[in-house]
Amino acid sequence: MTLLSKYKQDILLKYSSSRLIDKNVRHSCNAGYLFLQDIYYSLGIDKICSAISDKYEFDYDLNDILSMLVYSKILAPGSKMFSLESSKEFLEQPKCELHQIYRALEVIAKENDFFQSELYKNSQSVINRKKDILYYDCTNYYFEIEEEDDFRKYGVSKEHRPNPIVQMGMFMDADGIPLAFSLFDGNQNEQPSMSPLEQKIIKDFDTSDFIVCTDAGLSSTANKKFNSIQGRGFVTTQSIKKLKDFLQDFCLDDDGWHLSGSKKIYKLSELDDEADYDKVFYKDRWINEDDLEQHLIVTYSIKYRNYQRTIRERQIERARKLVETPSKLSKKKANDPKRFIEQGHCTSDGEIASKTITALNQEQIDNEAKYDGLYAVCTNLEYNVSSIIKINQKRWEIEECFRIMKTEFKARPVYLSRKDRITAHFTTCFTALVIYRILEKKLNGKYTCEEIINTIRSMNMMIAPGEGYVPTYIRTDLTDTLHESFGFRTDYQITSQKNMRKILNQTKKRQK
Repeated sequence: MTLLSKYKQDILLKYSSSRLIDKNVRHSCNAGYLFLQDIYYSLGIDKICSAISDKYEFDYDLNDILSMLVYSKILAPGSKMFSLESSKEFLEQPKCELHQIYRALEVIAKENDFFQSELYKNSQSVINRKKDILYYDCTNYYFEIEEEDDFRKYGVSKEHRPNPIVQMGMFMDADGIPLAFSLFDGNQNEQPSMSPLEQKIIKDFDTSDFIVCTDAGLSSTANKKFNSIQGRGFVTTQSIKKLKDFLQDFCLDDDGWHLSGSKKIYKLSELDDEADYDKVFYKDRWINEDDLEQHLIVTYSIKYRNYQRTIRERQIERARKLVETPSKLSKKKANDPKRFIEQGHCTSDGEIASKTITALNQEQIDNEAKYDGLYAVCTNLEYNVSSIIKINQKRWEIEECFRIMKTEFKARPVYLSRKDRITAHFTTCFTALVIYRILEKKLNGKYTCEEIINTIRSMNMMIAPGEGYVPTYIRTDLTDTLHESFGFRTDYQITSQKNMRKILNQTKKRQK
């Protein structure tokens, strides 16, 4: 007999050392999903599911299936069968069967555009959507199959995998919360993917005046021109190496650099490695490229220079090892260490050699070193330099969104083959990401992604039949912050069945 708590009254639970536990009866459950459920219902996703269900005739609960898939995507990512099995650890059991999940995926795919626009509209009552600046990027997801089809194509994999892929383009708002996404064939150029999704945002999301920030790979002339009309603007990274010679000379010139808040003109060669380590220097000018007036801003940072040097030194060291085994050399890629290797039939003295000579290409190394510490952006905005730099610096958050989907949510490899089910798979990933990012905001950015997800995954409770639920997880500052942010607690020594029903009802409070 064990005294567990003193909350309103002492509760005594009786256990026997000679009595077997009941067969096929759960003895624990996860309560971490309750925080996700609270956000899910505040976003009115149940209402979106209800509106979709009214258009179709089926014998399953779409909201039950979608919510299960979304929670499982965060708490126990895997195949749809695995999601169904793992969701049986939730306080409330799923009511669906596997074949119904696949049917539901087909419906979700058909209603993908409607779902995204409604989710965005509903989200505005939950969190302030900062849509004055939008960030766009693309990534791809691989399939463990050999043969490509009409959708899954061989293309340039971001993860350098020899598998067919599909590509995802996604917009994110200025707070790091996903706005909209689209999928396109794995062998397509990613640059044309932006404007169709942008047009959909303008049409369905009731917004048209915004700035689009992208990396250099998406900064085509067509995209720049599209975002130079009707109140839109662009900020995009710019490869200095691809600029015209006179503009490269401007960027590489040692003189004429500025520091925000200072009237002094600086020379890069006179900077102090310690005193100026964290400072960002800049120079700027207006240019006319591709019939577009653009504001070119170049920054220089000793910290960034040292980072680039470190990366290149590692690559040079790998290149040195390859020089010793020239048989391993093959076609060089843009960031491959092999680009630092040259092969020829002449010695360093110019004499013809009897066999191929493999050596480090010092000229290539020196040429790349010129750009260390430099970073450039182009924009059509007449903003001050500091504002442009600040806009561009937040671009890392959309890369973080993709990282979360790939690593934490295990969005790839994709265990589906039909295009509609693949689309629905990414709709659930996207929804899970929206919910997770809102969760981060509710926690005021105090904790890392790994800390948050690992904590809610571990928030298990022992089921005390007839009495309630006993937490078996470790109470921490993070669990305290979670409970305080959402207005309920699961961390009393025991939560009665009655109080747990109240919590469940609270987390399913419908949007008014």
